[in-house]
Amino acid sequence: MPPYTRSCSNALSSLADQVSWNDMTIPELKLQLKSRSLPASGVKAVLIQRLEEHQSSMEPPKPASPAKKSKYFTVENVNPPTPLKGTVEFFTSENTTPIKPSSKKKRSTSVTPERNGSPNNDTKIESPAKGEHVSPRKRIKIEPGSLAPPDDWERIYKLVEELRSDRTAPCDTDGGEALPEKHLGPKVYRFQVLIALMLSSQTKDAVVGETMRGLQKHGLTVENIMNTDSETLNLLIRRVGFHNNKTKFMKQTAQIIISQYNGDIPPTAEEIMTLPGVGPKMAYIVESIAFGISSGIGVDTHMHRMFNDLKWVNSTTPEQTREQLEAWLPKQKWGAVNLLWVGFGQEVQQQKEKMLRKILGCSKPREALALVKKLRLDVKKEAKRFGMEEEIKKAMDV
Repeated sequence: MPPYTRSCSNALSSLADQVSWNDMTIPELKLQLKSRSLPASGVKAVLIQRLEEHQSSMEPPKPASPAKKSKYFTVENVNPPTPLKGTVEFFTSENTTPIKPSSKKKRSTSVTPERNGSPNNDTKIESPAKGEHVSPRKRIKIEPGSLAPPDDWERIYKLVEELRSDRTAPCDTDGGEALPEKHLGPKVYRFQVLIALMLSSQTKDAVVGETMRGLQKHGLTVENIMNTDSETLNLLIRRVGFHNNKTKFMKQTAQIIISQYNGDIPPTAEEIMTLPGVGPKMAYIVESIAFGISSGIGVDTHMHRMFNDLKWVNSTTPEQTREQLEAWLPKQKWGAVNLLWVGFGQEVQQQKEKMLRKILGCSKPREALALVKKLRLDVKKEAKRFGMEEEIKKAMDV
């Protein structure tokens, strides 16, 4: 017998020797318990609960509802007792079985619509009971080319291409496409593309550029990185975000490339994703720059935010944005879309005066101003800040 149950039983036996506790009222029982210095919880609570149950059982039972008669059978209505909340174990000479309520909860079902809006009456989702853990349902993948493109996407896309034609955003000078050394051969070039993208995570392009140039002076080849001790390598990349992890990833990646890929980086995005610290965004960009192949779109936070602002996608993560974008954007644009829009986002957020002056000089300034407004640029505030109010007002009135 468990200690808790034993204490309840002993206390009841001791009490029953002196008084008939079943005949007491609750106030009388409380006085008896208090006089015996029993604790305020535990035994006392169980005894009081037991008394209430006993008194309830002494009440005359409610008359049963008349039996329901059917053509084929008779069903007797039985009123089942309401189970107690939790498990109560209380033993007397008349009761030796613990009362345990059922833990099963009824699940409700609902019909889920198809992707095109029509209901699918054969598919039902079970709603979990409160507090019950249910494995997440596998999300259905959106296939490339399966969605209709936004109505005005081509007009906006061409306008962004015009505004980005000068290639003067931070990613144009300090990004994964501009930094690698081509004169050392294709293998070294591809390895440096990979390293530049690994360093870029959670780090500004200017810091990546400075770090890459330092690594190149040290010797940014796969063999040299493998032979460089971790302490020295960590010191060389100390300014980038999460440099401790990236040091470890770079060392592990160099070992994998030498042992499994003959000193070259993996040739496909799927294989690149297996390298330490490399995700889909990074892998697709590396594949595009290093091999000229675009099996997917590399989507970063700039693109994720902008495409949601433009209503081109309806997503909560960059990965969902990538999948939805691939579902309607022509494949010939997949390789260039990242550099084009990342640079545009950088200029809208970080180089506002330059962006406004470029807008004033473009072929459609009014449309361009409306575009950057959608992308959260406060045109009126920035025009006032840079003394461009009259020029901006004139462009908006055209």
